[in-house]
Amino acid sequence: SRLSGNAWKVRILLNQLKLPFERVTLDFAGGDLAKPEFAAKSRFKRIPVLELDDGRTLVESSAILLYLAEGSPLLPDDRFLRTEVTSWLFFEQFDLTRTLAVPRFFKLRGVYEQEQEKVRFFHEIGYAGLTKLEAWLASHKFLVDERYTIADLGVFPYIYMAGEGGYEMNRFPAIEAWTSRVTSQPGYVPLIEETKA
Repeated sequence: SRLSGNAWKVRILLNQLKLPFERVTLDFAGGDLAKPEFAAKSRFKRIPVLELDDGRTLVESSAILLYLAEGSPLLPDDRFLRTEVTSWLFFEQFDLTRTLAVPRFFKLRGVYEQEQEKVRFFHEIGYAGLTKLEAWLASHKFLVDERYTIADLGVFPYIYMAGEGGYEMNRFPAIEAWTSRVTSQPGYVPLIEETKA
């Protein structure tokens, strides 16, 4: 899907590492994820999937980021710092992804108003996660080692789009400053790239 934050983070990293790739966009509504050929590539029938030159596939965006960043400046060599990066990727998946993504999905599907009870549930959990992140970023430029790593990239997309799901992101000035630092990194690409006329 062109609007997936998890696929977006992989695409940003591929661009930042200057790795050649072919992007294949799937149609959720058209049932592409249910097709047997996709299921053979993605064990849980979800995106993103990274297919290697030898035909093997990797799933789960955080795992893909760790694989691609190996040996690059975006994944520290130091064991402690690498584990810190991994801990932020876990935090994002547990505390943020679903709670930020689902209300946005409701808006995209045009059912946001009908799903207010669920929206309130996700917002309560999501705001708690955002408050934790805000506290950390109030005294840190980046998430690990005061430099841009895949920890930042992994946590970034759904936070950047959280306003689309009704989150009041102006409540989090340190997060807003951090997202500006992330989007100013060399090789950053927007979710939807402008087509050249």
